[in-house]
Amino acid sequence: MNYDKLLNISVELGCRLMSSGAEIYRVEESVRRLLQAYGLDSPEVFAIPNCVIVSIATPEGHPITRMRRIAGHGTDIELLERCNDLCRRLCVQTPPLEEAQGLLDALSGRSYAPWQVLLGYGIAPAFFSPLFGGGVGDTLSALMGGLAVGFCLLYAGRFIGSNSFFRTAICSAVASLVSLLLVRLGLGRSVDTVTISVLMVLVPGVALTNAMREIMAGDIISGLSRAADSILTAAAIAIGTAVGLAIGGLF
Repeated sequence: MNYDKLLNISVELGCRLMSSGAEIYRVEESVRRLLQAYGLDSPEVFAIPNCVIVSIATPEGHPITRMRRIAGHGTDIELLERCNDLCRRLCVQTPPLEEAQGLLDALSGRSYAPWQVLLGYGIAPAFFSPLFGGGVGDTLSALMGGLAVGFCLLYAGRFIGSNSFFRTAICSAVASLVSLLLVRLGLGRSVDTVTISVLMVLVPGVALTNAMREIMAGDIISGLSRAADSILTAAAIAIGTAVGLAIGGLF
């Protein structure tokens, strides 16, 4: 048995799970079950939102450890389901490591064209607007505001940087400015309704939910980390919105 290759496969699968938005306990349990399926009795797995550490001991007693740092990631439910399915398949069938590596390399999420992503950013606020009491004009304004935020995220990344706090703050400022402008032009009726509808695409709802689930599951470090990230994102939204409205008010 090539334990180095087995460890690399298990760590890579854990990183794929984490990158697609899996909970900490799901990542740790999946990696542990995979290693146990290939004959390792007591593998040690530790995961936090941006790191996975796996340690095993070979039958000869030689310890091997792998650590992988994970870059910023979001949520991809379809890729998460594929990762779960592959993990179950590997645990049941335990194919040769070369075949397992090939199956893992072929694992990928669905990719969307930029116009489809941009359209999603526009449609989501348009659906939120009626929920907040907006009329037809507010819905159209929210649609245009969502398109502006989507354009900012997709095409202005090299100008606004990769830092999530500043990127969220700038997008929030753009959302509030566009909302204020459209209301002043007479298309929308309520600045508050249009603004909050557009900002919903930036709210870290899934991240905060996962943080609470992990705290209740006992993963305190991971839960606090995700909660802190969600709070910082919410602060960036508030700061960016206030700055955007203040700039709009000057003109």
